[in-house]
Order: sequence, then C-alpha cells, then structure tokens
Amino acid sequence: MKKAGKVYLVGAGPGDVGLITVKGLECIQRAEVVVYDNLVNPALLKHARPEAELVFAGKLPKKHVMTQEETNAYLVKRGLEGKIVTRLKGGDPFVFGRGSEEADELRQAGVAYEIVPGISSSISAPAYAGIPVTHRAVATAFMVITGHEDPTKAETQVDWENVAKFFGTRVILMGVERIGKIAGELMKHGLSGDTPVAMVHRGTTPHQKTISGTLATIAGVVEREKFQPPAVTIIGEVARLRDKLQWFEQRPLFGKRIVVTRSREQASELVKRLAELGADVLEIPTIAIKPPKSLAGLREALDGLGEYDWLVFTSPNGVTAFFREFFQKFDDIRSLGPVKIASVGVATTEKLREFHVAVDLQPEEFTTEALLAKFKKDISCENLKLLLPRADLADERLARGLEDLGAIVDDIDAYQTVPDTEDRTGHRARLLAEGADIVTFTSSSTVNNFCKLVDAKKLSTTFVSIGPQTTAAAEANGLKVAIEATPHTIPGLVEAVLKL
Repeated sequence: MKKAGKVYLVGAGPGDVGLITVKGLECIQRAEVVVYDNLVNPALLKHARPEAELVFAGKLPKKHVMTQEETNAYLVKRGLEGKIVTRLKGGDPFVFGRGSEEADELRQAGVAYEIVPGISSSISAPAYAGIPVTHRAVATAFMVITGHEDPTKAETQVDWENVAKFFGTRVILMGVERIGKIAGELMKHGLSGDTPVAMVHRGTTPHQKTISGTLATIAGVVEREKFQPPAVTIIGEVARLRDKLQWFEQRPLFGKRIVVTRSREQASELVKRLAELGADVLEIPTIAIKPPKSLAGLREALDGLGEYDWLVFTSPNGVTAFFREFFQKFDDIRSLGPVKIASVGVATTEKLREFHVAVDLQPEEFTTEALLAKFKKDISCENLKLLLPRADLADERLARGLEDLGAIVDDIDAYQTVPDTEDRTGHRARLLAEGADIVTFTSSSTVNNFCKLVDAKKLSTTFVSIGPQTTAAAEANGLKVAIEATPHTIPGLVEAVLKL
C-alpha cells in the first residue's frame, strides 16, 4: 500500500530556538521534508534528520523565493507523494501567518494535515523587551492588529477610530514602514500624542533592538535610528514599564557574535551557556565523531579486559566510544572487573558517572601532561598494563610517557574525528558574511579543521582556547589566542569569554 503523507503546519516561534513547542520540535525531528521561511531561526534545522530535505520558501527583500501559491502547491505535491512534511512558519501559523490558506489547499487536495500552534511575536517580543501586554494597573486587555494588510483590498479593514478608543494595549505587527500613517490615524481619532510607544525589532533574538517614543514622535525615532522591519509595535501605558522590566538586552554577552567549533554531539552545553548570557551563537562544528576505521583493536582489548590494571580516558568521546562497544559484548557494568579508572578532567569524569563508573585518579589540572605527572607521583607504573581508548589522531605523548614510567600501554583507536563540512544552518555563511567577535576552540582538531574550512587568519576576530594543547594548535596555524580557559573546561571557557 502507498504510504499516506501528512503535512504539519508548525509555529516555529518568534526566533529564540528555545521558544518552539515540544510538539513542534518533534515534528522537525520526524519530517522527511522541512519547508521553512525567513522568519524561522535556521538553528532549528539542526534537529532535522540528516537525510531530510530542507526547502527554503521564504521572502527576501523585494523578492519571493517561492510565492504563497507556489508554497501551497509544493506542500500538496509532497503530501500526495506520501511524505511527512513539516512546514515551519515564524510565530504562530494562524496569527497573520497565512497558515489557514495552506491548510485549505491541503484540505481541498485531500492531504492530511495538523496545525501545531506556536508562540506569537505579538506577546513574546514585548515580553523580551520587558513590556507586559497586560498589567492590572494600566491595561486589562490587548488587541493584535496587522500593520500590513492585503495590498489588493480596496480599503482597510482596520477601524482606526475604535482602535483609538480601545481601553487596553494595541499590538501592531508588520507596521514599521507605515508607523507614521498609523500614528496619525490614531491621533486623528482622539488618542493623545503623548501615548507611549515601543517598537521591537527581531524580538527574542540576539539582533533584538528596541526603540521608544510617543505617538507624536515615534515616526521621527524610526527615521533617526534607521529602524527596520520586522518589528512589533506596542502602543499604550504598558510601554512605560520597559524602563523597570527590561532584561533581555541587559545580559553580559548581548550583541556579541560567538562561534562554537565543537562537534555537533558535544556543542550543546557550550552553546546553551553562551546563549543564556545573551550571545548570538554561530554553531560551526568542524569535526564529526565517527567509529574508528577498524574496531578490531578495541574489540580485542575488550576480549582481554581482565588483563588490564588501568583504563585511562582522556575525553568524553573516548568514554562514549569505549562503552558503546563494551555493552555490545557485556550486559553488566560489573564485567569491568577490578580495573582502576583514570580520567583527564571533569567533563570526562562526568561522562563516566553517566555509566555509574567511579574514577580512581584525576589530576587537578585537566591536561594529559597533568595526568601523566599524577601517575608519576602517585602510582608505581612498573609492569602495569594500561588501556587508552582514544581518538585515532590523539597526541601520543601520554602513551609514550606512561611507557617511560615502566607501564605496558595499549593505545587503541576508539573513535576518529573527521572534518564536518555541512552548513545546514547557514552559520558558516553568516560568519563569512558578517564576521564574529569571538571564535572558541575546544580541542586541537577543532582548530585544525576550522582552518581547513575557513581562512581563519583573515578573520577580524578574537580566538579563545580551552587549554594548552589547543592553544599550541592555534599558534601552529598562525592564530593568536587572546585568552586560555582556566580551568580547562567548558565553564572555564565561558568565564574566559566573559573576561574579554
């Protein structure tokens, strides 16, 4: 039987990737085709399946990549082909989003569809600017109006006289270019020229900009500030509360564009910490973690696991790769036996704890040199047998140093790092077009692969390193590191960025 297709019309939220709903995210993750417009944060696309088709159907300045009619037809076509399609629309699909037109086309064609509501910019942009659309002391209701009606209509449907008389907050979407005319209509119908007005550009995103004025002055402010759409306009007494309640634009890294070069699998913690501090984070993973070219060495080591005195882990990736194969062979963590565990640092130790494995040896400084020194100081290594499950291109100094101490070391390829050349979110293109304030490096391989993807020496940016080996790799590539994290951890890296 032919597989039935289905189209999900999903509200992608106002721009902050954290404001998409749980169901909306699930729709992205299961889709075979993702159709998105220019108000959708492209960072959401990283949640799509690797094999999913990504189709841009947005509107660029003075140009439609796909007209609304073409978008409707495309959704119908892919649905009839039996595809699971997720149509991402900025904000909510039914709040001035033309989602109802797309739904009607699908209905007429007999294509199954669902509506997944999203958070509208009409409430979220004011909130991120520190403006509540209601407040029991000054506004007990709000209305949402479009400032950009269908240009084919003979006359406006907006009753500006009643809008002027409305007792609550007036929220206008898409009205930047007409704000002077809108303000004039409201004053003509009796609303005081002293009524406070705020306008929020690209609300909830790192590009957010807020301007304030009154009905009488706001058009001049827009012109003076060269204020551009898209924006949300808030008219009413609640706009005065911004002076007390603004928070989003006050965060320490707001307005700073920071590049994260870590692998997709590992980037989330660093991205989250920087974004919470207000940064515009460009995720440009330069490495992908893959199984080693041959698993024979690791599997042979697991066959003789009882012969080892120590397991030495130098990265979370090594831990993950080792236990992936371990649980292919054993079904009980106790099969590790009496072997002792050494870890290079906090992140590696935390990954081991996820497998309920305690660490016997960890240096105070999170480097392989410090781990070697710790072995030399605390452990008699003569004739001890050690297993190091590491990356295929890992520095051999730890293994050779342990051998110099008398240990028998099996330095095994547990995983390989390969260049990640995809740019599904368009972040690499943004870096080349817009630049960045800071580029962060978390390993030697991220440095080397970043320099293969980008002519880093030509970037007008500041480089930050997680530790000595990473700094050495940067310098070997002709890059000057402005600051090195202390301690050599992700939290330490964030603190280094804040110091800059």
